[in-house]
Amino acid sequence: MSISTELLYQFDSYLKEFEARVVEVIERSIVLNRTAFHPRTGGVANDLGVICIGDRRLDVVDVYIDREKKTVIHVVEGTLEGVEPGSTIRGAIDWNRRYRLMRLHTAAHILAAIMYRDYGALITGGSVEPDHAYDDYSLDKFDKKVFEDVVLKANEIVRRGLEVKIYWLKRDEALMIPGIIKLAERMPPEVESLRIVEIPNVDMQADGGPHVRNTREVGEIVMLKAENRGRNRKRLYYTVKP
Repeated sequence: MSISTELLYQFDSYLKEFEARVVEVIERSIVLNRTAFHPRTGGVANDLGVICIGDRRLDVVDVYIDREKKTVIHVVEGTLEGVEPGSTIRGAIDWNRRYRLMRLHTAAHILAAIMYRDYGALITGGSVEPDHAYDDYSLDKFDKKVFEDVVLKANEIVRRGLEVKIYWLKRDEALMIPGIIKLAERMPPEVESLRIVEIPNVDMQADGGPHVRNTREVGEIVMLKAENRGRNRKRLYYTVKP
């Protein structure tokens, strides 16, 4: 699905402030022509922050995609009375929250790459929140030592300080790359080009979310616990040190 709202974070995950134009006002929500706010999508939590319109400062309390209208919805606290389409706003994301999400999201890619390479496992579910993340894997048997091994190898990659590259490829070209999709039951959207996140010689995935520029920024990945959630759902909970 192609989103009509321009997603600024896909080009610069480090963009903290931006200007945009109001496209639509819906009760307590604002649609913008472009945004740096990441909506809750792909298992990664949404950004929070503020939107300023004139001398009015509105807290952004939720961000999500309206899949019918193909727009990003910014839910705010405070009155939107008098705010009209065409109004100019200035937005600012909660950077501490975003940076934690970026670090954990990149960690998730590294872990998934090792799981796929060493155990042939795909991701069957997952969630990235600011304080921790989890991923479910299509492993036949539950073995805590597998997760301990993967986290150990992931931290070795983190310490190597590898560049995290982001670029676009034609969809057909991207889908020919082995392992480009590591989600067991989800294909990328039907768009002409796919956004690719690559950690050279480690991982290459089609992905739309924010990431750090270098693996060293992830910090140390810490395994919290592992659980057997059933068939094809062997779950790893983890976080990154502050």
